[in-house]
Amino acid sequence: MRMIEVKDLTFSYGKEKQALHGLNFTVEKGEIFGFLGPNGSGKSTTQKILTGILKGHGGRAALFGKDISETHTQDFFQKIGVLFEFPYLYANLSALDNLNYFSSFYPRENVRDPEELLEMLEFKRDFLKKPVSSYSKGMRQRVSMARALISSPELLFLDEPISGLDPSGAVLFRRIIEEERQKGTTVFLTTHNMVDADLLCDRVAFISNGQIAALDTPRNLKEQNSSNQIEVEYLYHGESGTALSDPKKERRTKTLDAAELEHGFSFPHDEILSVHSQEPTLEDVFIRCTGRGLDG
Repeated sequence: MRMIEVKDLTFSYGKEKQALHGLNFTVEKGEIFGFLGPNGSGKSTTQKILTGILKGHGGRAALFGKDISETHTQDFFQKIGVLFEFPYLYANLSALDNLNYFSSFYPRENVRDPEELLEMLEFKRDFLKKPVSSYSKGMRQRVSMARALISSPELLFLDEPISGLDPSGAVLFRRIIEEERQKGTTVFLTTHNMVDADLLCDRVAFISNGQIAALDTPRNLKEQNSSNQIEVEYLYHGESGTALSDPKKERRTKTLDAAELEHGFSFPHDEILSVHSQEPTLEDVFIRCTGRGLDG
């Protein structure tokens, strides 16, 4: 089942600023789909259209098999969870008060226990009843993720979910997102963090200046843009001397085509120190496809 289907999607902020230029993509049920690009590329605009925040788009967008003009009903909003790029929480309320309030909008049988969610997200227990205004950015992000998950959504929209987290928090969030997918939840992930996308996403779309520049699995995108070369670092003592006892061995590197390694290392060497593929990163591929860096 296709959870999201977008065809020729356009959107303009007034006459002078067209943000989206005819996007086309689909998202299958149970898929983690990455929508990747720098700030201002159209990522958040697309998510806001799909979640009903922005009106007046051109083209067609369908969720759960229905046009979004028909789906943005109470039933629709009870089936999705959204984590916004900037935490949307009531600053004077505590984490628990926020979650209890937001959970009141959903059927009781779908609501998850707020304290259990916060414990899963490793939220500091001594801040449970303190106001959000006293929280760090990472703590607010944990509450925002709990808010997105509180209703057991079928479709989860995550906008820069790792933002504001330390490395251990980022690992935790990636694990939780993967666990949600294993339950059958579909995830639409907007980010400019290519590491997160590479680790999490089944497929990714590169968006730049409101257009999709490439769409495929991270593995395929890297393989299609690879030079298929291998860098080998090794030690070699030269033409004379005893290889095992010579203290003057030189550390050298050699770049080979991957096919050359089928029959072993044919060049003279005493000891192989390391072998590295020269596969590009997902960020390298993005720059190659769009001509833009992630900060521009």
